[in-house]
Amino acid sequence: MSNTELPPAGHDHVFLGRDHARNERRTWAVIVLTMTMMVVEIVAGTIFGSMALVADGWHMSTHAAAMLISVSAYVYARRHARNPRFTFGTGKLGDLAAFASAIVLALVALLVGWESLVRLANPVPISFGQAIGVAAIGLAVNLASAWLLRGDHHHDRGHHHDDTNLRAAYLHVLADALTSVLAIAALIAGSLYGWLWLDPLTGLVGALVIARWSFGLIRDSGGVLVDLIPEDEDLPDEIRRAIERDGERISDLHVWQVGPGHHAAIVALVAPKPEPPSTYRARLAHLTELSHVTIEVEPA
Repeated sequence: MSNTELPPAGHDHVFLGRDHARNERRTWAVIVLTMTMMVVEIVAGTIFGSMALVADGWHMSTHAAAMLISVSAYVYARRHARNPRFTFGTGKLGDLAAFASAIVLALVALLVGWESLVRLANPVPISFGQAIGVAAIGLAVNLASAWLLRGDHHHDRGHHHDDTNLRAAYLHVLADALTSVLAIAALIAGSLYGWLWLDPLTGLVGALVIARWSFGLIRDSGGVLVDLIPEDEDLPDEIRRAIERDGERISDLHVWQVGPGHHAAIVALVAPKPEPPSTYRARLAHLTELSHVTIEVEPA
């Protein structure tokens, strides 16, 4: 006999993050700050001859585009949260946006790296004082943006609560902050010792660091999209410990993430004396990240 428990009356599939609305508002604020500073840095870098400043401004533009992707995902997920055509809700749209943002981040690394190589081969005069001032303002804007986007990057009993969409926006801001720091250091050293080559060299270093961040974000957001359970995720083991007792054993188990802090599970078990599915669901009630459960019971 097979029993599959149906969702209770009124059950929906709204598996958005716990701070979805707050993250959306903060991302909008950071977009405004980023686009404003982007224009200032590109213009100032062109006038004062700083490749580090121009590179920072141009990749700020790609970060602004990536954060537009992030905030669009928040808006779309919220508006369609109860659309029945999304079988398990719109919680994964944030991960899809994060994956797209990670690709943009990788392109940023390539762009900064290429422009730095060009400038290494063809150095130009730099107005150090003005460029340092603008870079310092850019760093201040980036730090303010990072503060706005600070996330709850914590783990609860091994379960991941990170909103990868917010993390994507946060990494774009960190990339901006990194290039600003490197630009300031290179410009100061260049003004003191005349090392024009240090400006594009720091651009190359920044490109490598940004590429590494991009890879990590692609790996994590892509893993959610293909329903990969992280190695340190112990939710499947907790489900087994909660369900299996008195000769009952799980014969098939599928667990996947349907939104930040939300997981779904399909549990098939064999029992000597099958109980109603509601009995086994009650055993899982303490697993707060388990938002949707389907249970199938077969007699041993």
